[in-house]
Amino acid sequence: MTASNEWGRVDTDGTVYVRTEAGERAVGSWHAGSPEDGLAHFTRRYEDLDTEVGLLESRLASGAGDPKSTLAHATAMKASLGEAAVVGDLAALDVRLTALESAAQARLEQAGAARAAARAAAAAAKEKLVLEAEELSQSSQWKATGDRFRAIVEEWKAIRGVDRKADEQLWKRFAAARDTFTRRRGSHFAALDEQRAVARARKEELVAEAESLAGSTEWGPTAARLKALMGEWKAAGRASKEAEEQLWARFRAAQDTFFAARAATFSERDAEQLANQRTREALIAEAEALDPDSDLKGAQSRLRDIQERYDAVGHVPRDAIRTLDNRMRAAEQRIREAGDAEWRRGKADSNPLLDQLRDTVAKAEAQLAKAQAGGNPGKIAEAEAAVAARREWLAEAERSVRR
Repeated sequence: MTASNEWGRVDTDGTVYVRTEAGERAVGSWHAGSPEDGLAHFTRRYEDLDTEVGLLESRLASGAGDPKSTLAHATAMKASLGEAAVVGDLAALDVRLTALESAAQARLEQAGAARAAARAAAAAAKEKLVLEAEELSQSSQWKATGDRFRAIVEEWKAIRGVDRKADEQLWKRFAAARDTFTRRRGSHFAALDEQRAVARARKEELVAEAESLAGSTEWGPTAARLKALMGEWKAAGRASKEAEEQLWARFRAAQDTFFAARAATFSERDAEQLANQRTREALIAEAEALDPDSDLKGAQSRLRDIQERYDAVGHVPRDAIRTLDNRMRAAEQRIREAGDAEWRRGKADSNPLLDQLRDTVAKAEAQLAKAQAGGNPGKIAEAEAAVAARREWLAEAERSVRR
C-alpha cells in the first residue's frame, strides 16, 4: 500500500519522500502503521517547524525576540531544511526564513545604531559634566561648588554605555578638575585659618583694653576710646566662630559695664539739672508776672531779688539754657524799658516845644473831625495829611528830647 499528498508520499516499502523544487528526497521510513499514518506523522513534524518559524516571526515583530538569537536560529533552521525529516512546503519555509533573516539582520543593525547613538549620547553627557567640572575648578564658591562636584559624581555613575577607553579619558579630566578645585579650596581655608588666628590675637588685645576701661569714670575720653575700639574690632577681621562668640561676649560685657555706670551717673545729673530747670522756670514766671506800670520801683526791686536767686541756681540741661536765658532777658528788658519810658516821660513833660506841637496836633485832629463831619473827600484827605504831618513832627521832637 502507498499514500501521498501535495508535498510527499509513502512508498510500498515504507520509505517516506518529500517533494521539493529539486525533486523528491527520502526523509525517513514508516512501518509502525498505515502509510497514511506515516504521511500524517511527517506532516505534523513539518507543522512543528512551521509553528517554530511563526513564533520567531511574531516575537521579532513584537520586539520580544532578540534579533541576534533570532538570526542565528533562522540561519540554522534554513540550513537544516535540506535534511529536514518532514513532509510539507519546504520552499515556503525557506522563503519565510530568508525574510526572517533579513528582518533580524535589519533589527541588529538598528540596535547597533541605537547602541552607537546611546554611547555617543552618554559620552556627550559625560563630556558636558567634564566641561562643567573644568569651569568649576576655578570657582571660589567653596560650599556650593563642593556640593556640585559630589552631585556630578552621582550623575556620572548613572550614565552608562560609554566606551571604556573614552570613559577613562573623560574621568581623568573630571578628576583633574576636581583635584584642582580641592587644592585651591584647601589653600584658601589654610590662609583663612591663619587670618583667623591673627584676628583672634588682635581681638584678645582689644578685649583686654576694653575690660581695663570698664571701671573708668572719665566718661568722655573713655566713651570715645570704646567707640574707637569698636572700629578697630571691625577692622580686625573675624576669628573662628567659637572664638569670635566668646571674645565678643567679653568685649560687649566690658562696654555694657562702663555705659551702664555712665548712664546711672548721667541719670542722677540729669535729674538734678531738670530740677534746676524747673526752679529757673518758676523764677522766670515770677519775673514775667511783674507789673512795672502799676509799681515800677517795686517791680525793679523784686526783679533784682529774682535775678540773684536765678544766678544762684545750679546747672540746667544744655538744650534748655538758651530758652531760659532768653525768657529771663525778655522779662528784664520789659522792666528796664518801663523805667526808661518813665524817665523820658518826666523829661518830656517839662518841654515847651512839645507842648506847642501837641496843641498843633490837637487842632489838626479837630479840623479832621470837622472835615469828616462835612463829608467832603478832598477836605478829609487834606485834613488827614495835616494830622499825619503834625504827628510826625511831634514824634520826631519827642525822640530828640529822649536823646
